Amino acid sequence: MKHRIVVLGAGYAGAYAAGTLARRLSPADTEITVVNAVPEFVQRMRLHQFAAGREIEAPRLTEVFAGTAIRVRVARVTAIDPDQQIVRVADAGGGGELAYDTLLYALGSHVADHGVPGVLDHAFDVTGRPSALRLRKRLDALEKRGGGTVLVVGDGLTGIETATEIAEARPGLSVTLIARGELGARLSAGARDHLHRACDRLGITVLEHTTVEAVEATQVRCADGTALASDATVWAAGFCVNPIAAAGGLEVTDDGRIVVDRTMRSVSHPTVHAAGDSAYAIGDNGQPLPMSCASAGYTGKQAIEAIVGHLTGRKTTHTKLAYPGNHISLGRRDAILQMVDSDTRAKPKYLGGRTAARIKAGILATSLWATAHPTFGLPKRRHHLAAAPTAPAETEVAA
Repeated sequence: MKHRIVVLGAGYAGAYAAGTLARRLSPADTEITVVNAVPEFVQRMRLHQFAAGREIEAPRLTEVFAGTAIRVRVARVTAIDPDQQIVRVADAGGGGELAYDTLLYALGSHVADHGVPGVLDHAFDVTGRPSALRLRKRLDALEKRGGGTVLVVGDGLTGIETATEIAEARPGLSVTLIARGELGARLSAGARDHLHRACDRLGITVLEHTTVEAVEATQVRCADGTALASDATVWAAGFCVNPIAAAGGLEVTDDGRIVVDRTMRSVSHPTVHAAGDSAYAIGDNGQPLPMSCASAGYTGKQAIEAIVGHLTGRKTTHTKLAYPGNHISLGRRDAILQMVDSDTRAKPKYLGGRTAARIKAGILATSLWATAHPTFGLPKRRHHLAAAPTAPAETEVAA
């Protein structure tokens, strides 16, 4: 009987890992199934651009995995039973169960309302293509009627990129960016100045040290009693993970992320690996990796090495687990590249302007290409499974 590998989620981590596993493991020994809620690969890093009006490619997963023998199951994951090694799903046909021998959990994250009333009922977000499309249609309607006010709540990367993209793409709209603290607080002094200049250039009103306590249909209410009128409120104040892992009995953190060892293996259930936002992984600097696309890439690569090593009886290489820095788009022609030190503190120097924007555009294009071509550059020989892969193989640290 073939070894059944099930990958939950086809985002940056899951899609790349599934394709690479298909290329490195013999199809005579393994079968790989990818479960994803939608039939397309969603470029989450570009959803703010899609919401602002750009056409963003969303290739079908059957095209992404063409020639790999990967099975694509378009379904929503409703539960996992790691003790029985079963995944329960719901789809147009009613759903069912999938049994696995190895599970890679990469369901990612979604918008977190942090208990603020009205967020789920009245706010827009850019964490999924359907929600980004809903925002796009709202912005279209505002432009058709002659203008309107857009409030973007959240001063992290998503909030900054969303506010600047909308302001540049739709200059007829009034955009306000609401920051809980100082805007760009984690950037170097020069990068913060660059960010503020970009907001001034794009006509964005920045409200710092402002806490939103409620979102209503036509306004947001702040902690100081201020009510700010809004025709479209975009919530970009953080992410959270699906509670499915916790409900299934996996060891998780307080925020629901799966606790993994250095090889991305669940510390409570050895047949489960996690990657991307769903994994609570400790980086090479001893600090937890943040939820980010960069972390998805590093944790995905490590999970691949662990699964291949375990199943084939080879040593598992420790790949790099790092957080190099922040790359923030400020519309199409401007960006900030802020590198960080080993303690994730911003280095004094940064790169900004058109050069940084071109680098960011290249990263986005490369991310899509690498996901759609997960086998490029890999050796053609596929490894057969060991006779009885029952325990983790010895690991070795990469040079």
